Amino acid sequence: MNFGKHKLAPRVSPNKSIEGFVGGILGAVLITVIFMLVDSTVALPYGIYRMSLFAVFFSVAGQFGDLIESAMKRHFGVKDSGKFIPGHGGVLDRFDSMLIVFPMMHLFGLF
Repeated sequence: MNFGKHKLAPRVSPNKSIEGFVGGILGAVLITVIFMLVDSTVALPYGIYRMSLFAVFFSVAGQFGDLIESAMKRHFGVKDSGKFIPGHGGVLDRFDSMLIVFPMMHLFGLF
């Protein structure tokens, strides 16, 4: 929150920033590169460069999934999508990005 000065989608999710969006992408690429350097056998057919590109693609898709879920909650006037994890937006907030990313990963043959 200290770095996010430019709002990404203020009507959908007012606390999301462009700086956070870019930081999420860079973080995903950094973790991917570190993981591949530690154990490169995880994605042998793809290699470190293609896996880094996948990290960018999936990070953007995951953030898009989060915005979709936020837009649905705003449309229906719901603050939380459940009460299982109070104050965290509900259980769906823990998995909203995966709803977009997992099918894409399957499409690319990653699982």
